[in-house]
Amino acid sequence: MSLLSNLLPRPAVKPSFPAFRLHLTASTRRCLYLAPPYLLDDYIPRYQLLSSTDAAKKRSLAYAHLRECNLCPRLCGVNRYEKTGVCLISAETVKVSTIAPHFEPCIQGHNGSGSVFFSGCNLRCVFCQNYDIAHQPNGFDLTPEELAEWYLKLQDVGRVHNINLVTPEHVVPQVILSILHARELGLRLPIIYNTSSFDSLDSIQLLDGLVDIYLPDFKVWSDKTSRRLLKADSYTKTAMKSIKAMHEQVGDLCFTADGIAKKGVLVRHLVMPGLEDEGQEIMKWLAQNISTDLMVHLMEQYFPRAHVGKARRGHAVGHVAEPDNARASPTTKKEVRYADINRPVDLDEVASVKKAAQAAGLWRFIEAARHGGFNI
Repeated sequence: MSLLSNLLPRPAVKPSFPAFRLHLTASTRRCLYLAPPYLLDDYIPRYQLLSSTDAAKKRSLAYAHLRECNLCPRLCGVNRYEKTGVCLISAETVKVSTIAPHFEPCIQGHNGSGSVFFSGCNLRCVFCQNYDIAHQPNGFDLTPEELAEWYLKLQDVGRVHNINLVTPEHVVPQVILSILHARELGLRLPIIYNTSSFDSLDSIQLLDGLVDIYLPDFKVWSDKTSRRLLKADSYTKTAMKSIKAMHEQVGDLCFTADGIAKKGVLVRHLVMPGLEDEGQEIMKWLAQNISTDLMVHLMEQYFPRAHVGKARRGHAVGHVAEPDNARASPTTKKEVRYADINRPVDLDEVASVKKAAQAAGLWRFIEAARHGGFNI
C-alpha cells in the first residue's frame, strides 16, 4: 500500500523529540513524517487482549444497564425491555440506517472505514446534519449478534481498516455485546467510538478495553447555547468529563506505518456561524486539560439543516439560508427559526478557531492534503 505524503502536519514549533522520517522504498522520494511517540510498530485491538472473565463481566453489566438504563446523561432509568426512553431504541435490537465503507481522514486508508450509522440519538441538535436518522428511528433492526456478523462482512468482504460506530451513545450495551460476539467470530479490526460526547462516565468505563479510537465531538461551550441548540443541560461539563475519561484510556492518536490511526483520541469541532468564540474556548480547554499533543479536526462543513431556517410558528414561509453566504436580513430574522445560524460558516470563522488552538499550544490538526484530497 503506497503512502501519501504529509499525513500529519508538522508543528510550527517543533516538539522536543526528533522527527522520525520513514522512507517507503529506495526508489521513491515520498516519505511519512511521524513523531516517534505516535508511530506504532504493530497494533492488536484492545478487545483481543480482554480476558474471558472480563468479557463475561462486561456482558453481565450490559444486560443490567438495559434493565435500568442510565448510560447517558438523560438518566431515563427505564427498563428498555418494556419501553423506550428519549433515544426511542429498545433493548433487544439496534436500529441502523447505513452500513458501508466511509471515507474520513486518518482512519480511511484506501478501502475506507467500516461505518455503522445508528438511528436515534440522545441529543436533539436543531442543526443536526443527519436529522433524518438522528431525530427519528428510521432504518432496519439488528440484534447484537446480527450486528457482529456485519462487522465480519465489512472486514472480510469490504476489506475496511476498522469498525466505525457512529452515534452509538444510546446503544452502548448492544454495541458491547456485538463486539464480544464478533471477537468470537474472528474480528481483528480496531473499534472506533464516534460520539457526540454526551456520554456518562459509566458508559465510557463500560467501553474500556473494547474501544481503540475515540472520535468525540465537542460541539458548544456555554450552557445557554447547549440548552438552546442541543436541547440538553450540562452538555459542556458532560463532554469535558467524557473526553478526559476517553483520553485516560487510549491517549493521543497513534498510527502504524501504513498511515492509518489505530489508537487514541481525535476530537472534532464543527465550527458554527457566529459561535467561533465558543470554539476558541473549547480549544483552550483541550490544550490545558487534555493534551497539547491531542489530534484535532476543525470541521467547516456546517450548513443550515433540520430546524434551522424553518418558518416560525404563525408564519407561512421559511428560508433555508441567505444567498451567497450573506447574513440573515431583518425580515428573515422575523420569519425563521434560529436565524443567527441560518447561513454556512465563514472560513474566517474557522481560521479564528484554529488560530486560538495554535496559540493554546495545539499543533496536530486534520488538514486537506496538498494534492487536493484528504490524506490517508
